[in-house]
Amino acid sequence: MSIKKVLGKTGYGVFLACVFLIMIIPIYYLLVTTFKSPAEAAASPLGLPVRFTFDNYSKAIAAMNYLQSFRNNLIIAAASVVLLLVFSSMSAYVIARSKQKVFKIMSGVFMVGLIIPFQISIIPLYKMLAAVHIMNTHFAVILVDVFCINLPLSIFLIRGFINTVPVELEEAAFIDGSGTFQCYWRIIFPLLKPILATVAILDTLTIWNDFMTPLLLLQSSEKQVLLQQVYRNVGPFSTDWTSFFPMLVMATLPLVIFYLIMQKQIIEGVVAGAVKG
Repeated sequence: MSIKKVLGKTGYGVFLACVFLIMIIPIYYLLVTTFKSPAEAAASPLGLPVRFTFDNYSKAIAAMNYLQSFRNNLIIAAASVVLLLVFSSMSAYVIARSKQKVFKIMSGVFMVGLIIPFQISIIPLYKMLAAVHIMNTHFAVILVDVFCINLPLSIFLIRGFINTVPVELEEAAFIDGSGTFQCYWRIIFPLLKPILATVAILDTLTIWNDFMTPLLLLQSSEKQVLLQQVYRNVGPFSTDWTSFFPMLVMATLPLVIFYLIMQKQIIEGVVAGAVKG
């Protein structure tokens, strides 16, 4: 191996090591601070704690009303993902298979949702939800998460996958007497398992991390989600980081566990949708 190649590989390894350190140091600082007292965190920000303590986590759980907020997060995320999988898969199937011009126009309308930021519609959306008297309800958050934020991307991903499914399967089902809905539910929907898993994971990550929609629509503390509880415990003039960081860890830990369990499915969905035929 030439000296040039050795130097190139060495330089590439050093670059990757620097990137790794840049990414891991904030995470290390976050985690190690959760086990320190305020005085110790101020005296030695990056040092290991002299004595590991879990008092900060017990205080965070009590301050966040963790179980109630976690249940609220779970209700919103689960209901939103189920609705997204049903509506987006049905819409994507019609758009992908129908040759009528109206559905092509609908596809363009949905794709506009990928371009226009959701934030520009906050004021009219707030007025509409207030007019129908569903403010401060989980139902309002679910509606916004499904139809205003995540539906366009879900349709886009599933439509691309449906284009890889042979049309001959549906033609055979129609010859056997199946209707359009029967063909979709019995033939197409089971074949969408890889991309549905991918969409479910991506939507769960987005909905769980959504802070603006619950902040806009949920005012009662008993209906708020985890990130709202974290925000509520931030002081206006100063913040106790040893109390604040455990809240961040507790709010994101369920999502990290969920992603680690489901990462195989998301890779399978992306690979399956990348090959046509």
